[in-house]
Amino acid sequence: MGFSAAWLDLREPADHAARNPALLAAAANAAGESPVIADLGCGTGSTIRAFDGHLTLPAEWRLVDNDPELLIHAADAAKRSDSSATTHHIDLRDLDALPLERVGLVTASALLDLCARNWVEALAERLARHKIPFYAALNYDGMMEWTPADPADAAVSLAFNRHQRGDKGFGPALGPDAADAIADIFTAAGYTVLQADSPWRLGPAQAALQRELVAGIAGAAQEAGAPQAIQWGATRAALAQSAFCQIGHRDLLALPPGAA
Repeated sequence: MGFSAAWLDLREPADHAARNPALLAAAANAAGESPVIADLGCGTGSTIRAFDGHLTLPAEWRLVDNDPELLIHAADAAKRSDSSATTHHIDLRDLDALPLERVGLVTASALLDLCARNWVEALAERLARHKIPFYAALNYDGMMEWTPADPADAAVSLAFNRHQRGDKGFGPALGPDAADAIADIFTAAGYTVLQADSPWRLGPAQAALQRELVAGIAGAAQEAGAPQAIQWGATRAALAQSAFCQIGHRDLLALPPGAA
């Protein structure tokens, strides 16, 4: 599993616009007055930028990723936000290696739909031991809507969602089932779970992102057995300057007992 800095930069404005503001504010509040935040799969530091203006004091960030080049970008993002940061080049499958000392909030953005259920269960167990709140943003929920519609939309969406449940490095991924699974797992671990929709809403102003998005969807859908996917992707790419789409995501904030 890995993503380029270029792709992460391209999607960041859509991610920031999609995040549910009330849940983001609640997550910042849960981090406490002197926030120490561990960001799993930190990428280029988009979560740091999302929290700008929401924290009472600059945070101490523990930036965790399996890509050393992305960690350089994320550390720079922390400096630009006047926060301190340590970087941790860690295989996220090794939950025992997570730097959780003094951490008051753990975050993950656009990550858990790539992870397996048993990994999320192990993460919840680890965080519950320390009563650490968990903010999981931008979990893909399987919903796609396109304007104008195309006869192949439903078949491509179905195939893409099937592909999303494949192994992304953690075992069979939760894919579009991630948000429901996260809620169930953290509730079972004794947490109070707050949820809010956070869909991407893309129009002509996001044509470049639409083109990259449909290319990725088409390739994955073809791999999952949709023979019309490549033609669908070409048609959608050609329409990007005038088309609209909504891609469903959901944000969750899990609060340990006594924090809700």
